[in-house]
Amino acid sequence: MTALSKSQPKQAAYREIAPRAVYDTLGTARLVDVREPHEYEGELGHVQGAELVPLETLEAASKSWDRDAPLVMICRSGGRSGRAAEHLAAQGFGAVMNMIGGMLAWNASGLPVVKP
Repeated sequence: MTALSKSQPKQAAYREIAPRAVYDTLGTARLVDVREPHEYEGELGHVQGAELVPLETLEAASKSWDRDAPLVMICRSGGRSGRAAEHLAAQGFGAVMNMIGGMLAWNASGLPVVKP
């Protein structure tokens, strides 16, 4: 059982996953950072391998994504990424996760970040 499969259910639609679990499973899920470009490159940095898809562009960007592939949504504190996860789950994505606490929690956990 991987850390991704041990994440806690939030709703039937998507799961909440802790930053450490995301780190422990890097490379097994698509990481999607829904912040704005200035935040992604800002003081909190971003997770290595996370792709920037600002929340307002998520619907268009996700049209070509595999609906069965695991997705981890990331933002500053978990709010926007939670909305993104909920939206994707409603669109039929079956393995959507929201990183609890966003980049604030990632940084507080001392996990590595990419900064400009």
